[in-house]
Amino acid sequence: MLRAQGRAVHQCDSGWVPVFVDQEQSISLMSVGFLLEKPDEAVVWRGPKKNALIKQFVSDVAWGQLDYLVVDTPPGTSDEHMATVDALRPYSPLGALVVTTPQAVSVGDVRRELTFCRKTGLRVIGLVENMSGFVCPHCAECTNVFSRGGGEELARHAGVPFLGSVPLDPELTRSLEEGRDFIREFPKSPAFPALSSIAQKILNETPAQLP
Repeated sequence: MLRAQGRAVHQCDSGWVPVFVDQEQSISLMSVGFLLEKPDEAVVWRGPKKNALIKQFVSDVAWGQLDYLVVDTPPGTSDEHMATVDALRPYSPLGALVVTTPQAVSVGDVRRELTFCRKTGLRVIGLVENMSGFVCPHCAECTNVFSRGGGEELARHAGVPFLGSVPLDPELTRSLEEGRDFIREFPKSPAFPALSSIAQKILNETPAQLP
């Protein structure tokens, strides 16, 4: 998605130097994928080793001055999530952005993630419903492929902000797979206003914590 395959991580006096996505070095990135010898290599590690690496990614990377640190985690409430919250706690994390799809199975998983946030004292910035209908590129009619409204209903019951719904869009998928700038290339996409609105709400709720 960020055209960073095959990039190497180097060491400096402050720790690991993250991979910079753009020439202006406005976006820096760290991933376990940069530490593997082969891209298809599986990471078969037990809990303590994974948890130690998570802590290193927070404390031993030369992040420099950041506006925001975004941590992308897989679904679930596992040891990795606990290790991430514990590693970030000294830095007063702004909160968690929770993403679901409309169908009941996904909503059930996310309900447990919201419980996890409450038990760990992690503020929920809001909830987003992804894959929320498919807008036909020819007639603009919206078809609800995976049911409808599950995320909004969950947010209402859980008492957390509902930030919006993002419809399915083949152009968005293609942009992610090819590492292209979706916002600039497809401003007329039905997903564009949804993503822009969600991003603005997040920025309004989480002002950058500058030193």
